[in-house]
Amino acid sequence: MRSFLIALSRSPIGAFGGALTTASALLILTLFGLEVVGYEGGPYIGILAYLILPAIFILGLILIPIGVARQRRRERLGKVRGEFPVLDFNRDRVRNIALVVFFLTLVNILILSVATYKGVETMETTQFCGATCHTVMQPEYTAYQGSVHSRVACVECHIGAGASWFVKSKLSGAWQVVAVTFNLYPTPIASPIDNLRPARETCEQCHWPSKFVGDRLKVIPHYEEDEANTATKTVLLVKVGGVAGREAQGIHWHVAPGHQVRYLSDPTRETIYTVELIDDDGTRKVFEGSESPPEGAEVEWRTMDCVDCHNRPSHTFQLAERALDGALSDGRMDTSLPYLSRESLRLLQGEYTSHDEARQRIPEELAAFYSQQYPQVAASHGDAISRSGEALADIWTRNVFPQMGVTWGTYPNHIGHEDTPGCFRCHDEEHETADGETISQDCYTCHSLLAMEEEDPEILAELNP
Repeated sequence: MRSFLIALSRSPIGAFGGALTTASALLILTLFGLEVVGYEGGPYIGILAYLILPAIFILGLILIPIGVARQRRRERLGKVRGEFPVLDFNRDRVRNIALVVFFLTLVNILILSVATYKGVETMETTQFCGATCHTVMQPEYTAYQGSVHSRVACVECHIGAGASWFVKSKLSGAWQVVAVTFNLYPTPIASPIDNLRPARETCEQCHWPSKFVGDRLKVIPHYEEDEANTATKTVLLVKVGGVAGREAQGIHWHVAPGHQVRYLSDPTRETIYTVELIDDDGTRKVFEGSESPPEGAEVEWRTMDCVDCHNRPSHTFQLAERALDGALSDGRMDTSLPYLSRESLRLLQGEYTSHDEARQRIPEELAAFYSQQYPQVAASHGDAISRSGEALADIWTRNVFPQMGVTWGTYPNHIGHEDTPGCFRCHDEEHETADGETISQDCYTCHSLLAMEEEDPEILAELNP
């Protein structure tokens, strides 16, 4: 042991390796201790403690024997020794060295085991997925934080259970690290994700498709661009449907047992060329669209599942009009301010180079409008104007990300058909079988229209007497 330590101390490589191993081990244990007592340092602390430091620890362990071997070789220079060293465990010195090496090996295995476990745990946290590559993931992470799935970990949907998809995700992640490091990623990030795990293996672990859902009332607010910001409401009875032991019906008919829907589309899934319906009894219908794929174009067949309609389940980006109507409806903005809807939409559709610029200019320009056009309102409703301006800035920074090329409408949402083709990608009366049957565009297939942009819908008065 003494000769080993002497050789280690005289070898620059071995000494450097020992210093790396010792320092990284102490830091790993220190950061682990801080985590145990409740300290939260964000995703970068986890990356440092359980990904970077263990790699340094292992590098040090590799350098130690290399340095010792090189030093001993220099000391033996000129002497030829072809035989292996003799390990005589009858000697106290050999036994003591073996016990020390065995003990240190156990300690190293313990440290690496904890670091490996915590490293995997760190890589599966939401903060790691969303905040590590800040610029690249900022749009998706921001949308996720405001979604209905904001308390569902990213890995629950993007990986799911089982080792095979865990390995696939880490292999994919390795390339993503390279792409971020060398700025090889596209802006905006392409959607949909080609290698996403099928929804039947992830979404359906919580959202049971065979449970009957029935009809759901949906109220859509809208504010006109007049001086009074006139509020109207559209009321729909949405036929969500389900099965639950009865014949498939409603919107969820598309994924109900008993039949399979497939379609041929371009990689974006925005243009549907052909739809195929296969029932369990073997009946097959093929609906050809009016548009054929361009020669040489990339196309793919896909079996329809949840994400073909719910394509932005956790990362929804709104259009300016929808986001504004929501803010006016839920009280974040004061609808008593004249022309607030019109001016807000104008400001939201303006050009800003960064979030910082938007947060500064949008409230300033809204305040300037009322100062110039309605000075009395500006004087008496200053707080409301300020609050509305901040809400507008929040809307813009929640949906637009200049650095990543994300603007209004970059990522279409296929739920419905008002803002994007959505349902009408197939339900357009133009996809037709050989004998003339078409995919219906009848409004009442999916919902009943109870009121259309009415100021005081009678149906709501009846439901809320």
